[in-house]
Amino acid sequence: MRRFVQVGLLVLGGLGLLHTSLFTDEYLRYVKEGMRPLLVASGVLLLVLGVAEAWAAPPTEEHGEPGHGQEGHGHDHSRVPRVAWLLFLPVLSLLFYAPPALGSYTASREPTKAVAVQDDAFDPLPATSPLPITLTDFTQRVQQDRSRAIRGRAVVMTGFVSPAPGEQDGWYLTRIIVNCCAADASSVKVLVRGIAAPKADTWVNVTGTWQGSGTLGTSSAAVALDARGVQKVRKPSNAYMDALPLTS
Repeated sequence: MRRFVQVGLLVLGGLGLLHTSLFTDEYLRYVKEGMRPLLVASGVLLLVLGVAEAWAAPPTEEHGEPGHGQEGHGHDHSRVPRVAWLLFLPVLSLLFYAPPALGSYTASREPTKAVAVQDDAFDPLPATSPLPITLTDFTQRVQQDRSRAIRGRAVVMTGFVSPAPGEQDGWYLTRIIVNCCAADASSVKVLVRGIAAPKADTWVNVTGTWQGSGTLGTSSAAVALDARGVQKVRKPSNAYMDALPLTS
């Protein structure tokens, strides 16, 4: 690969990483928030390597005479392989194009994430009504809290809309959670009934009460909500975590 191509890839790669991690929140579409310092350090390192490569003296090449078993019409290894130019596409995308965040398309094609088992007793719920709660906490309360404290409580949760195949009168309030990077993303969902579904991928606050089959506090309890109201909200800057409801 020619030298200027190597330098270009290193410099553009470094600028792309610094652009997406320092000046925008687009890096959250790739990795979790805690990895930002590593992206910044990687971007700086690539820039340093690129500058060093640009300033280094070009290597001298010795061309021997054909002979001693060598053929005079050898291959020209100084040319850049055509496939190498494709490396510029992902590098340039960091600077000029951010892929869309994972949403309803991804969530509809994977099973709901199994929430962790709560070993300790659940804390008493605050008297606030409606009660702000995450989708994960709501799921744990419905299926694991044997005190059944969630029964009859009005709750409010934030997520995006995704379809619920096979549910004629329901749709999913969904969150996608990233443990390390977008490749290991999983989703947590709450079935919403009683109100028509907004457009897919719309971020909303949903207010309602538990409504479903089974017995509260056991795995037989359906994670479903009888909705009383739906309000559109802005998309959070970090959409890959299960956070408390957003304010409008």
